Amino acid sequence: MDWLSIREFIIDFVKLVIVIVVILFLMIYVVSVTQVVGSSMSSTLQNHDVLVLNKFKYRFTDIKRGDIISFEYADTKYLIKRVIGLPGDAISIRDNTLYINGEVYVENYLDEGLVYDDFELSSLGYDVISDDMYFVLGDNRLDSLDSREIGLISRDEVIGKVSFRIWPLNKLAAF
Repeated sequence: MDWLSIREFIIDFVKLVIVIVVILFLMIYVVSVTQVVGSSMSSTLQNHDVLVLNKFKYRFTDIKRGDIISFEYADTKYLIKRVIGLPGDAISIRDNTLYINGEVYVENYLDEGLVYDDFELSSLGYDVISDDMYFVLGDNRLDSLDSREIGLISRDEVIGKVSFRIWPLNKLAAF
């Protein structure tokens, strides 16, 4: 083995290490891939859908109503839900109708005829949502562990925004 081939090997090895470090950085801080477990977001997302999560977005922009987010829950779980209430909002659900600040909020993503329980934000001990807190719901209100049970979600718990569905291939979508 001559010096030239050893040098080429070292250069290729360093390039490989750099590529691995860049990919790891991107997966840790910028994007990740996650899978839906359960039916709490149907019919928008189905069990076993594979999603791309944008972890970088909320470092520079605000969380918006309607965003589908992933957040930490109970140290070992990650939940995927839709942001419904923003800081300063008053939330209530009466007769299968969502009210935000006393106004009807139309939810086109819910299945027609879905019947679910009434809810008042005051049942969580709030008149309005506090700063840096969010009220999240699953699209399948009958089978969803969401803010109605676990309370408001802090901005620090949010991992990122669901940006794309990449599996199944026949249901590719951007959110």
